[in-house]
Amino acid sequence: MATIHARKFITADPEKCVGCGVCEYICAFEKEKAFNPLKSRIRVVRLDSVINLAVACRLCEDAPCVAACPRDALTQSEETGIILVDEDKCNGCGWCIEACDYGAITLHPDSKTVIICDLCDGEPKCVEWCPEEALDFVSKDILAQKARITVVKKLFQEAIKSLS
Repeated sequence: MATIHARKFITADPEKCVGCGVCEYICAFEKEKAFNPLKSRIRVVRLDSVINLAVACRLCEDAPCVAACPRDALTQSEETGIILVDEDKCNGCGWCIEACDYGAITLHPDSKTVIICDLCDGEPKCVEWCPEEALDFVSKDILAQKARITVVKKLFQEAIKSLS
């Protein structure tokens, strides 16, 4: 019987992310040999003055970005879930960018083709280099488990307060 590994993706903890942008710089350097965040496959989104969140491809099942591409420039690996970009077919129309619910696809500033996180062959450098340890490389099952644990801890703390 074949073992199916859960697809892993990069996620960020907004309580730890300080918006430093190290993830963007290390990604751009790893992929482009340039310290230019516009060439990064991960983005720091500043939601307000104190809440920051790094966003990368979530490897959606039946990825809407792949379905939206009118030139069939995007394909999804059945094994890893990684979205592959055929730069010869991509004309930078942006349909995939619009289709992505996570804002994880961007246009390369020079080539004008889309760039998407490829997880650095399973060893994401952004996760490795995050100084706040705000990034994690997890499956959706592990992420859901962590969320449940967080909720249970909060409920427990509230129950203790109400007993005081």
